[in-house]
Amino acid sequence: MSIRLYALDGCPWCEKAADALDAAGVEYETEWVDALHSDRDEVKRVSGQRGVPVIIDEERGVTMSESANIVEYVEKSLA
Repeated sequence: MSIRLYALDGCPWCEKAADALDAAGVEYETEWVDALHSDRDEVKRVSGQRGVPVIIDEERGVTMSESANIVEYVEKSLA
């Protein structure tokens, strides 16, 4: 799968990003992260920061955070 979404269960911004992917019909894999920022080493490794959501589009070489940016990217590039 070329799209991965790093998300935290119950995070409204993560849900917004997932909803955009679902609405666009994009297949993706969700990587659930720990609630503690200090335990989000994988997110830090792939994005340089520990916040979520983060989307990785391997096919296009895109790594992006912030739900508004992700929604805009999905609507303009993946829909």
